[in-house]
Amino acid sequence: MSSIPSRTSSTVGRLLVVLLALLVAQGGTGADAVTKAADSAAATPDRPRYDVTLRGNADGSRWTGRERVSFRNASDRPLREVYVRLWGNGVDKCGTAGTPPPVKVSHVRGGTAGPLTVNCTALRIALPKPLGHGERATVSFDVSLTVPGRNDRFGREGAFRFLGNALPVLAVHDAKGWHLDPYVPTGESFYTLASDFRVALDHPTRLKVPATGRTRTLPGGPGRSITLSVAHRVRDFAWAAGPFRTAVETSPGGVRVRSYWAPDTSATGVRLTRQDGVLAVDRFGGEFGRYPYGEIDLVMTSEFGGGMEYPGLVLLGTTDEGSAVVHEIAHQWWYGIVGNDEYGAPWLDESFAQYANARFYGWDTRDCWSEEDWPDDRAALTNSMAYWAEHRGEYHLIYTAGSCALADLERTLGAGTMARLLKRYAHDHWYGVSTTADFKKAAQSVTHSDLGPFWKQHRIR
Repeated sequence: MSSIPSRTSSTVGRLLVVLLALLVAQGGTGADAVTKAADSAAATPDRPRYDVTLRGNADGSRWTGRERVSFRNASDRPLREVYVRLWGNGVDKCGTAGTPPPVKVSHVRGGTAGPLTVNCTALRIALPKPLGHGERATVSFDVSLTVPGRNDRFGREGAFRFLGNALPVLAVHDAKGWHLDPYVPTGESFYTLASDFRVALDHPTRLKVPATGRTRTLPGGPGRSITLSVAHRVRDFAWAAGPFRTAVETSPGGVRVRSYWAPDTSATGVRLTRQDGVLAVDRFGGEFGRYPYGEIDLVMTSEFGGGMEYPGLVLLGTTDEGSAVVHEIAHQWWYGIVGNDEYGAPWLDESFAQYANARFYGWDTRDCWSEEDWPDDRAALTNSMAYWAEHRGEYHLIYTAGSCALADLERTLGAGTMARLLKRYAHDHWYGVSTTADFKKAAQSVTHSDLGPFWKQHRIR
C-alpha cells in the first residue's frame, strides 16, 4: 500500500516573481526577495522531537499515556498555531453514538486546543505567543488509543494488534498553507517531516512488541516489560503487539532484520519473506543509498491485506507465495527517506517502490503499458488522492502505469544513467521532501534529449 509544493513549481515560481518585483520596487535586491520568499514557503514546524510513554492493557488493544512534541519554526513568518493529525480516527471519524473515536487527545499543555476538525483527524493548538523563525516550542497531551475491531493498518487480527498511523503527529505548513487533507482508506493521506522519536511502551511480557526504531526490552512491573525505542529522522512511528513467534538475523550489509509472525502464518511464506527481506534491504541500500536505521521489523500474519509500510517496520499479509515484503521495504526509501506528500503526489512513493520491486524480481517490463490503457483524458499518473479516492477502480495505475513509466525511462536514459539518477536523486532529498517537478528536473539534468514528450506520453504532469 502503500506534496509539499515545489519551490520551482509554476505557482510558486509566479509568486516569487511577484515578490521580487515588489521588493525591487521598494529598494530590495533580487537575492533578498528570493531568499525571503523561500523562507516563507519553508515546510514547518520542522525538526520535531516526540517523547512518548504509553501503557498497554492485557491484550494490547488499548494504550494510554502522554505524548510530548517539541518543534522549530522553519518559516520566517511567525508560527501562531500547530495542528496535530489523529489519523487513527480516519475510518471511524468522530465515532458513533456511544462509541467515541479510537484516538483521543486531552489535557493539552503548551497551547490552547480547539475542537477536532476534518472528521476528528485534526486538532488545532493555538500557541501562547507567536513563534519566531528558528525558535522552538513544546506541546504535550494525554493520549488514549483503542485499537479498532477490524483487520487494518490500525486494527487487529485475532490476538494480534496493529498500531499504524495511531500515534498523533504534527501536520505540515508550507507555501500551500496547512496540509489538512482528509483520510483515504485506499492509499495514503500522510505527509510528515523527518522527526526523532523516543517511545516507551509498557506491556504484558507475554506480548511481543515490534516497533519503529532501534528497540530493546527491559523488565517492567510484575508480569510486564517495557519496550524502549529510539528512532532518528523518521516520518512516523508504528508498532504491533501480540504473541508473535520471532527470529533475528543480520544482513550481509549489517542491517538487523527482526521477523515476527503469527503461529498460523504459512511457514513457507515466512521463510520466503525473511529471505527476500534480507536481500532487499541490502540491494536497495546499494542502489539508492545505505539503509540508515540499522534495524527493520517484518510483521507477518495470514489475513492482513497486502502490506503497509512504516519507517523500520512493515505489516505483511503472508501466504505460501510469500508477501509484498520487497515493495514495502522499497518504501523505506520512497516515502521514508525521500519524503513526499502522499496525498498530493502518491505516485512519488508507490510507483517508485513498485519499480524497485519489478527490478528486484526481474520482471519483463517491455511494452507493459500503453497510452490506450488510460481510461480517459482526466487520468494522469500525477493525480492526487482526491482523484484516486473518487476513481478507486483506477488506483492500480499508480502501481502499473507508474512502474512501467519508470522502466521506460530507464530504457530511454540507459540502465547505468537511470541507476546514477536514482542514487543522486535520493541523496539530494535524503530525509527531505521531493516533488514531481524535482524528479523531472533531476531526470532532465542527466540527458541532452528533451524529456518533454516522455512526460506527456506517460501523463507525468
